[in-house]
Amino acid sequence: MDNPSLEIEKIQYQVMTLERPKKLKILVVDDEPDNLDLLYRTFRRDFNVLKADSGVNALQVLAAEGEVAVIISDQRMPEMKGTEFLSKTVPQFPDTVRIILTGFTDIEDLVEAINAGQVYKYITKPWDPGELKAVVQRAAETYDLLKQRTEELRRAHAQMALLSVLVQVTQAASSLEETLAPIARAFAETFGTQGCIIQLIHGHNLAATQGNYSDTGTLENWLSQDLLTQEAIATGKIQLSLNIPKDNKLNDAVHYQNSGVQAHLVMPISYRNELLGVLSLQWKQPCILREDELKLIDLSTQLMAIALTSSRCHQTIV
Repeated sequence: MDNPSLEIEKIQYQVMTLERPKKLKILVVDDEPDNLDLLYRTFRRDFNVLKADSGVNALQVLAAEGEVAVIISDQRMPEMKGTEFLSKTVPQFPDTVRIILTGFTDIEDLVEAINAGQVYKYITKPWDPGELKAVVQRAAETYDLLKQRTEELRRAHAQMALLSVLVQVTQAASSLEETLAPIARAFAETFGTQGCIIQLIHGHNLAATQGNYSDTGTLENWLSQDLLTQEAIATGKIQLSLNIPKDNKLNDAVHYQNSGVQAHLVMPISYRNELLGVLSLQWKQPCILREDELKLIDLSTQLMAIALTSSRCHQTIV
């Protein structure tokens, strides 16, 4: 049977196609309408630009829109200085890169803000458009790099946590049924799914032995009716649809419509060319999976296969 990890290379194009980069969001804040409009026009081609004419309104925009990559704020505004506004964004959005525009020599405020890590750079007014664009581009790259490293660290911790669960459950469980349920929960929490099913296979048919997890507490198992599951069992290769409403092969399937599942990944669980079961990860919204995330799922599934084999052998000996 083919190694599912090899199949990941073949579906890389599909994942990359679905993962077309979106424009980063930036927020520009200035109480002068002409400046605000100029900032918007300067960056609208490269970024998704949000606007606010005061610090108070900018906080409302952030509350509605969520995190942005870069904030460009004027310093001298009524009601709230730029540095004061930026300081209020730090607790909720620590990764956002902040830039101050100032036409005055507010050295004390700026030095304090920079030393506190609240301001990435300050630009004097009137600004040079080329210089400002270069600074904002570097700020966006800094944000991207920070988010990338944070995500890599999160995945590393998730992988270690999942491995720890696999080892602990395998050692403690007295039956395969007891093993599967906590592993299903660990997979769901690690990969942010709303549902996870781990179902064993006997003679290329789904067996009764399974472990389920749902964030709502209940999960209907319709894998026996599912085309992706059937193909995963038949081919021994990963099957996925990341946007089922737009998938002509699946969008009419009643079980997807009734369950509200809009993205589904089925990974065969195999050990030394023996198919042991399938892992079903279910999301209730279309999703994007990077190639490295697919490889992490594959690696975790291989670890699970080893754990299941160990558990099965242990129970046979006992």
